[in-house]
Amino acid sequence: MPDFPDAAYPAAPYPGVVPDRSFVHVDGGGFALAPDPSARSSWRVGDTDLDAWLAGRGAPPLAARVPLLTYGSNRNPAKIGWLRRELGLGGPVVVLRARTTGLTAVWAHGLRVVDDQRPAVLAAGPGLVEEHSVWFATPEQVAVLDVCEGRSSGRYRLARVRTGEVRTEDGTLLDDVLAYLGRAGIRRPLLVDGEPVRCTDLPQTAARVLRGEQAPSDGLDATTLAGAPVPDSWPARLFVYGTLQPGARSWHLLAGAAAGPAEPVTVPGTLLDTGLGYPAMLRDAGRGVPGHLVPLRDPAALLPRLDRFEGPGYVRVRVATPDGRSCWTYVWTAPTHGFRPVERWSAPHRA
Repeated sequence: MPDFPDAAYPAAPYPGVVPDRSFVHVDGGGFALAPDPSARSSWRVGDTDLDAWLAGRGAPPLAARVPLLTYGSNRNPAKIGWLRRELGLGGPVVVLRARTTGLTAVWAHGLRVVDDQRPAVLAAGPGLVEEHSVWFATPEQVAVLDVCEGRSSGRYRLARVRTGEVRTEDGTLLDDVLAYLGRAGIRRPLLVDGEPVRCTDLPQTAARVLRGEQAPSDGLDATTLAGAPVPDSWPARLFVYGTLQPGARSWHLLAGAAAGPAEPVTVPGTLLDTGLGYPAMLRDAGRGVPGHLVPLRDPAALLPRLDRFEGPGYVRVRVATPDGRSCWTYVWTAPTHGFRPVERWSAPHRA
């Protein structure tokens, strides 16, 4: 049974009541999520790794989902239930609590046609810190949100936001996070006496009767996304710890795709010597795995090729560096009989 039903978090008035926790939503309710850097997905549902929990329901793992900042009603469980009933939203929805810096949810200039309530829009908010949420959504779930947000009709645009900072409650930094931004004039920020009105400062009952002017812009540095988001395109970093490291025998597979110099870093986990000429990384509470963080020009083009190179013993997941930067890496999932723990992989240099 879910930890809470949708009815525990009413959707009215907009934007509805928001849980004070991260959760994964299924039809009718939600299961609480807890961060765990030793889990393959970095999150657990009870004692179960989130990716395993999702797989048990025939749903894609976190690596097949994109981070989408939600600052209005889409983080409300009852609204998610409405999306399922009315727009055909399918599968578990992963919703992580997030703290934003330099961003703010403000009231929009125009009211919603369906109920005359005033919706929220995202705007730049220098120095402001707010609590919001991030969906880790499949492309199919984003397609449903596109319909809800009127992406094709021009009410909102889906964009990668570079203004400010977004961190999930486990400390992971979500740079270039996706968000629906106001596009039509009525979805630009409302200015009252020349200033936007933050949603945290005024409830819906008072916001809907406000009078003011339309802001010329939301002040955000953001790039509108064309088409559907591709999970492999984010993040544009890869953590390597074996033969793909600079100077090692397989570096040539990665060197041409690097967008800059590799940086030495250590990520949580345990490093194993397989005895087969390459190492394996486990996601656990080990001493840490040293390697290199490589910025990528076009991860969506590179990563499928590296998946084939790594083979079936590895699975590609997102992990975080000690300072919170999200990156891809490959973790070992096959049996480890005969492997031994090592502190560092000594990658041989090419002749």
